[in-house]
Amino acid sequence: MTAIEFQKLEDFFLNAEKQQTPIYLNQATVINDYEHFLQSHLGPLRLDSASKVNQPLIWRLKTLKLLIESNA
Repeated sequence: MTAIEFQKLEDFFLNAEKQQTPIYLNQATVINDYEHFLQSHLGPLRLDSASKVNQPLIWRLKTLKLLIESNA
């Protein structure tokens, strides 16, 4: 993920309305604390968004973004 792509994703979540929990991303992933989820996912990506280790964080954030957009 490029720095520009990350910035767009981060801006989306900064401007999005706080979501009610629980949020089910899939059968195995439930978000119970929306703010903590964002902090724990965006923090490591700020340091190195291109690292392959961070790819699952990107997938979960993009999935959440799709859910928020589809429910808007």
